[in-house]
Order: sequence, then structure tokens, then C-alpha cells
Amino acid sequence: MPGTYSQLLLHVVFSTKHREPWITPDVAERLYAYMGGIVRAENGVLFDIGGVEDHLHMYLRWRPDGKISDLMRTVKARTSKWVHDEFAALAAFAWQEGYSVFSVSKSNEPAVKKYIAGQRKHHAKEDFKTELLKMLRLHEIEFEEKYVFD
Repeated sequence: MPGTYSQLLLHVVFSTKHREPWITPDVAERLYAYMGGIVRAENGVLFDIGGVEDHLHMYLRWRPDGKISDLMRTVKARTSKWVHDEFAALAAFAWQEGYSVFSVSKSNEPAVKKYIAGQRKHHAKEDFKTELLKMLRLHEIEFEEKYVFD
């Protein structure tokens, strides 16, 4: 086979440092667009993004020759600098150290997109900690709860 063909779909979740509510709707609108540009510049495709004030979800296609850890380091570093440059009141803005990433089957894409679009409604009933722990358990990821949150 002369080429490489892939469909590496990922659902990435991460929060602001200490889950501070820094991502207000006016920040989110510009931040999400900026993140999409970063993913494209790194040769990925951001299909969907959303969240609430203290965390966000990204649904993306990633390339087979790239490490998701490199992408996340780039996204976080560039967006942190951008937020500091664009929003003087957010001088303390920072992302949490880690992230969670889940593989997505193309057949589950509609459910993932619906889940991301419904974040505001979802978080009227459930906080981020509860949500993330459920996701980790659902995907059968081994973890120690004391190390999940900063």
C-alpha cells in the first residue's frame, strides 16, 4: 500500500488551573476559534469545541505521525499566551497541567458532538469533577482520584 490512511478521532477534555471560571462566553468565542487555528496549523482538524467557564471539550481528527501530547502542549502554551495578550484582566489565566483524551469511533461522532454542544445544560446538573470521573470510568481508564485534580 503506497500511502497512509487514517481516521484518528479524539475527544480531549481539560480544565483551567484549579478549575477557575475564566472562560466566559466572550472569551470562549474567540478562544475556541483561535484553538481551531492552532489545530489546523499542526495538521489536525477541529470538528467541534465547547465547554463552560472552567473546562472545555475538543473533538478532533489527529494525524498518525503526531503525538497528542505535543499537540496539547502547543495548544495550551499558545492559548495561554494569547489569553494574556488579549485579555488584560486574565493575567492569572492558566490551564491545568494534564488532560484526558478518549478515542472516538466515527459511528459515535453524532453523540460526541451532541455531548459537547450540550455542555452548558449538562453542567447545570453536574460539576466538572463528577463528569470527568464518569468519563474515565466509562472508558475503563485506570486512575487514582487523588491525582486527577490539582
